[in-house]
Amino acid sequence: MTAKKVVKNSLEYSLKRLEEIVESLEKGNVPLDDAVSLYEEGVKISKECAEKLTTAELKIKKLSKEIEGKFSSPELNEE
Repeated sequence: MTAKKVVKNSLEYSLKRLEEIVESLEKGNVPLDDAVSLYEEGVKISKECAEKLTTAELKIKKLSKEIEGKFSSPELNEE
């Protein structure tokens, strides 16, 4: 099995970083100031992930079959 390169700005990278933050906070051995910073970073990443998922969902809906049976692509309709 080959290892995939994870792009730093990808959803997968963000979720992995979020898991790391949760693990650090759950251990409870992080100084308070660092814990607050990690929590803030986690909230920011969580919001970014939600936005990425919403964007993906909207793209999928735009690509879905229309009532007339035609397919729609966001790139073709943005002209």
